[in-house]
Amino acid sequence: MRVESFSFGSIRIDGVTYEHDVIVEGGAVRKRKKKGSKRYREQFGHTPLTLEEDIPWECRRLVIGTGAHGALPVMEAVKREARKRGVELVVAPTAEAIRELERDPEGSNAVLHITC
Repeated sequence: MRVESFSFGSIRIDGVTYEHDVIVEGGAVRKRKKKGSKRYREQFGHTPLTLEEDIPWECRRLVIGTGAHGALPVMEAVKREARKRGVELVVAPTAEAIRELERDPEGSNAVLHITC
């Protein structure tokens, strides 16, 4: 899996452009389905990443890209779950998260927010 470009609202991975948040799991890319997290939107001013989403936990390291400006909230329960599972959690603005994935792709999955 190779990220070819990222800009606010768009990410290009392996020749495919996505204009929505993505999950990278085992090298495969799919759309982030945040329906379960939407009920927290008013509380955070943005739909946060919560345990109610299908988070790709089967990895040794989970990289969370928090958007171009780092605005994606990550709920504390997600951080606790990572510790409980023994998964290293890397939370960073998406451009930095992409660099982390490129630096050490083996055993890493990701949640990449592509706006704010």
